Amino acid sequence: MVEEKEIKKEDKKEEAINVVADSNKEVENKKDVKDSSVEEKKSFPSRAPFKKNFNSRKRKKFTKPRSEFDQKIIKIRRVTRVMSGGRRFSFSVAIVLGNKNGKVGVGVAKANDTALAIEKAAKKAKKNMIELKLTKNNSIPYDVSKKYCASVIQILPTKEGSGLSVGSSLKTVLELAGITDVTAKIISRGKNQLNIAKATIEALRDFEVQK
Repeated sequence: MVEEKEIKKEDKKEEAINVVADSNKEVENKKDVKDSSVEEKKSFPSRAPFKKNFNSRKRKKFTKPRSEFDQKIIKIRRVTRVMSGGRRFSFSVAIVLGNKNGKVGVGVAKANDTALAIEKAAKKAKKNMIELKLTKNNSIPYDVSKKYCASVIQILPTKEGSGLSVGSSLKTVLELAGITDVTAKIISRGKNQLNIAKATIEALRDFEVQK
């Protein structure tokens, strides 16, 4: 009986040793597989670093087509109306529009916002535009004087290369009309910019191209 027990113990020890040996072999096999996979991974060529393509994100900026006419504001004022509910404010704008090549116009408009008033005034100036017949040196053929309301102006042609010798809104109108060699005077005492500009337009109507 004692011998049988000893034999059984030895068998169990051998089985345990065999199990441990098998487990060690499995671990070694796994290590070998891992090492081979690492070597395979290392064997692949390295990829270039990723770079973001910022050019594709750039959006084209919207640019407004430039108008053929230049514009200049000669008068802007705030207008107040007293109503039963209180005061109401609006803006009045006077603008001169021209292409510096014989076309010029004056427009006046009102609106609750300055930007809207300027837009409306520019449309009116385009509507009331006149086309002039100028001389070769961009001057006027003869003297002219006109009156509009209380403003009286006189425009005189000068020698070629003398330039513009004028002031106030009269200069603005003549510049945007493309008139260069001219001298002008404001004869009246009134200094209303809008009246002077309209008097200038009335004076230039004598040289308007008849359609």
